[in-house]
Amino acid sequence: MIKVVHVITGLEADGAETVLYSVASRMNRTRFESEVISLIEPGPMAARLEAAGIRVRSLGMKRGSANPLHVLRLARWIKESQPNLVQTWMYHADLLGGLAARFAGKPVVWGIHHSNLDPGQNKRLTIWTARICEVLSPWLPKRIVCCSEASRMAHAEFGYDEDKMEVIPNGFDLRVFQPDPAARKALRQELGLAADASLIGMAARFHVQKGHRNFVAAAAQLHARMPHVHFVLCGAGVDANNAELAAWIQQSSGLNDVCHLLGRRKDMHRLFAAFDVATSPSVSEAFPMAVGEAMACGTPCVVTDVGDSALIVGDTGKVVPAENPLALADAWESLLAAGAAARKEFGQAARNRVGRCFDVDAIVERYQKLYREVLALSGPSSAQQSSVAPLVG
Repeated sequence: MIKVVHVITGLEADGAETVLYSVASRMNRTRFESEVISLIEPGPMAARLEAAGIRVRSLGMKRGSANPLHVLRLARWIKESQPNLVQTWMYHADLLGGLAARFAGKPVVWGIHHSNLDPGQNKRLTIWTARICEVLSPWLPKRIVCCSEASRMAHAEFGYDEDKMEVIPNGFDLRVFQPDPAARKALRQELGLAADASLIGMAARFHVQKGHRNFVAAAAQLHARMPHVHFVLCGAGVDANNAELAAWIQQSSGLNDVCHLLGRRKDMHRLFAAFDVATSPSVSEAFPMAVGEAMACGTPCVVTDVGDSALIVGDTGKVVPAENPLALADAWESLLAAGAAARKEFGQAARNRVGRCFDVDAIVERYQKLYREVLALSGPSSAQQSSVAPLVG
């Protein structure tokens, strides 16, 4: 049995946390055991992990704190758990979890879910943490998993040890995210709209990198041409209490009546299946989960050419330059004007692409294979607990 302790900064329902859940909950339970340690107080993903039978603990750190005692405490927890290896997720967990794993004598695999290290778009602490990780990358981690090719390239340029990097993209469950004709009618009823209302949807937490201002500017342009189209935005911080977002919408003539701010949702599979077009207007991305989830639901996507967004979409949707509201509005209009039949063809092609390239079970197997390889290279002491069962499956 191979035991993996996963260390992550927090457990909100965001991209890296969702991937961690997919990996930990879907690994072959006859060959692998998982435990999760959150550096800060865990968010909603903790309950999902525990429901899947995975132990979750929290160090209880405060955001922005940097107490060396936390590393020692984490090292003690790791040593007590006796894993074969440690997998860390995101910069702060890479640094603290990597050092703790070294103190505990366990090999560590880092996880990178970021592709933009621009000081203007990241907190100073994030840049400092990434810089320390860059210095430590030649000797601390055994391997470095990047969630996208864009992440790999950005961090290699930043100075990370390129020889240790491997790209394992995010995966999607086509059994959860699938076309759902009933969802289309249900969402329009929820919003008080006609059954044939056209909906363009965006799912992302409110952050400068996600491009909400770009979305609103493009929505204003499209509204001038197609006033019947409605716009649905959801995600953490995307609700009526967001004064900044509300002001942008208010300042755009006519958008108040056609913009719907739904906040964080637990039924994204239903929302994505209900949109006519899903969109990602991001300024920066690594591997956007929302794009793959929408595609799996059979919904065509319009994305900005950042991170691996264009690679995910391929020829099943539209790709436009970042921070270009006119191009974004034009792409939305072209898909709406193409008609329902054409969008259905795009959507089916998008779902087929996700199945070929990003099926969650195939992605989980790549993590399992990586863990077996790391243990084989780390020597018999690291693999001792796994010798009970052959390293297969």
